[in-house]
Amino acid sequence: MHYAVQLPEVVVVPVDGSDTFFPVRRIYCVGRNYLEHIREMKESDERDPPFFFQKPRDAIVLSGQTVPYPPQTEDFQFEVELVIAIGKAGRSVSQERALDHVFGYAVGLDMTRRDRQRESGKNGLPWEIGKSFDASAPCGNLRTVAEVGHLQSGRIAVSVNGQSKQDSVIEKMIWNVPEIVSKLSHAYDLAEGDLIYTGTPAGVAPVFPGDVLRGTVQGLSNLEITIGARS
Repeated sequence: MHYAVQLPEVVVVPVDGSDTFFPVRRIYCVGRNYLEHIREMKESDERDPPFFFQKPRDAIVLSGQTVPYPPQTEDFQFEVELVIAIGKAGRSVSQERALDHVFGYAVGLDMTRRDRQRESGKNGLPWEIGKSFDASAPCGNLRTVAEVGHLQSGRIAVSVNGQSKQDSVIEKMIWNVPEIVSKLSHAYDLAEGDLIYTGTPAGVAPVFPGDVLRGTVQGLSNLEITIGARS
């Protein structure tokens, strides 16, 4: 078989404690899944349900790597999130069976061009320019369900240059893991290799070239990235 252009590289996330890698198919993100974050953004009714948007799979940045400061923004912000890795395909999955489809979990950062996101919201436009750009989805190493079980509680936090910025618990999510997986599977066919970023608590803030971010979720491997020069 001959291809007209070079095939894209396979995007993978390491699985902790092994020489195995998790190939990424799609990245889904949940918007507005912590009440305190909805309040700090002041952009929606607290009664609105969360919704889903996507990032390109090649937006993945692994722990220890550098995220270049993106163009077209003066307000580059972090959002620490629990990431669900899907290991079994499914469609219209019930909440009772949703966890059967989970391979493991990781710490993620939903990097955001906040000024572009706000402009899009104000003008009724899609969020892609604010959310779905290059290197916007840092992800730590995965830990499998067999190793850590299913995360229902625990601290979620991020520090910048050693200073705490976000600090909450995942049980404050409006939608929990089974609800997220089930709801998403009614809108899209889930497949092996999908990642779901589950939303962020309050405390988001801008970062600048040279900043070092450390994201943590209790029981998972930490995620550490450095903000690079403006691209």
